[in-house]
Amino acid sequence: MRIAMWSGPRNLSTALMYSFGNRADMFVVDEPFYGPYLRRTGLRHPMRDEIIESRPETADQVVDALLGPVPGGKPHAYHKHMSQHMIDGIPRDWIPQVTNVFLIRHPARVLASFSAKYEETTLADIGFVQQVELFDRLCQQGQTPIVVDSADIRANPEQMLRALCAAIDLPFDPAMLSWPAGGHPQDGVWAPVWYGSVHQSTGFAGPEGALPQVSGAMAEIVRQALPLYDHLAAHRLR
Repeated sequence: MRIAMWSGPRNLSTALMYSFGNRADMFVVDEPFYGPYLRRTGLRHPMRDEIIESRPETADQVVDALLGPVPGGKPHAYHKHMSQHMIDGIPRDWIPQVTNVFLIRHPARVLASFSAKYEETTLADIGFVQQVELFDRLCQQGQTPIVVDSADIRANPEQMLRALCAAIDLPFDPAMLSWPAGGHPQDGVWAPVWYGSVHQSTGFAGPEGALPQVSGAMAEIVRQALPLYDHLAAHRLR
């Protein structure tokens, strides 16, 4: 099984990668299209040069690796994808060949967290547009993609992980509920910028509090993103 987990930034995506990565039967891949994405867009993300150097593959080479033999002789692979990386020029024809899951989070929480690290945030940077495009396209092709809300995972990790595993026909493994502190060997080179809190964790954090207050340009992005979030949330796993 090859699981493509489609997320946006600041969305529990790294913790969920650690959860799946703690299974003995799973090889995880961290944001494989980040290098091609930065080269095509020219965006000045933190550690841009280091990321490009560490991700020299073309987009086509990334696809070949994702669909090729799973490293380490593992029976399954988990691909942590940032949906915003799927820009023009990044192939999408391979996506129906894998098991697709969409990880969502309320846009106000995403914006409050992401903009603290990357001030020049736009709607395109946080993945909701691309998530809906990918989800709707898969539905048109006859698939029924799984949607899971990060808030539901944090509220009851075991219950939601059991439900997620059942939905994709993967046996649940209790090892998914915790992981060693300090990161994962498959972390991208950008981990020092983005993964500080999850590196200190050994499991999922508890439920979040009230929605953060955002204003100005960030509030406008939340307004634009909310219908996209609601569109996906209507299909979320219960």
